[in-house]
Amino acid sequence: MSNSTAKPTIAIIGGTGLLGSGLARRLAGAGYPVVLGSRSADKAKEAARLLAVPAGSAAPRGATNAEAAGIGEIVIVTVPWQTQGAILEEIASRVAGKLVVDTTVPLVPPKVARVQLPPETSAALAAQKRLGSGVRVVAAFHNVAAHKLQKDAPVDCDVLVFGDEPRDREAVIALADAVGLRGVHAGPLANSVAAEALTSVLIGINRAYKADGAGIRITGIAGS
Repeated sequence: MSNSTAKPTIAIIGGTGLLGSGLARRLAGAGYPVVLGSRSADKAKEAARLLAVPAGSAAPRGATNAEAAGIGEIVIVTVPWQTQGAILEEIASRVAGKLVVDTTVPLVPPKVARVQLPPETSAALAAQKRLGSGVRVVAAFHNVAAHKLQKDAPVDCDVLVFGDEPRDREAVIALADAVGLRGVHAGPLANSVAAEALTSVLIGINRAYKADGAGIRITGIAGS
């Protein structure tokens, strides 16, 4: 960052997927410098070219996942559970000392409405174990319907933010607020199991009530 008030550069790993592209769209629209990462640099560059940004803001960029991770000051990982491990290994050497936001939910098809947690208890704890103690992992954005981020309409959903350091949670809460959501301090990274499991519950609720992406709201706190 050029000065203390500049917005950090955000790298979105898996940035051409539904959640990644939705977050990229909203963060770029809020004036954040954005780098989209993908297995295909060409695909990422094309997706970046289509993002609208405010006048005077940096043009979004596209790169491979590893290149994007090296550029980003904050790295958001938006990949499926089945590929999380391989992609984290790919970017591990590029994220030392950085804040990594893991959005992974351990969904296991075909029974994605059933909670199925990994041996590490949560995908976020698995990410921390894989990346090592030199990386500050925060977990967030599990329970927001990704397709709603593709639209300009408000999204009625809070974002539970988990991390062992309050200052790291604050940084991610700022990103949640920037994309039109409300970030909520939800405690240490170990608590991320709650939001990951809740995603499967919400999938079941969507099916039962034919809802278009049910979300969550925390009541009784400031801004409710």
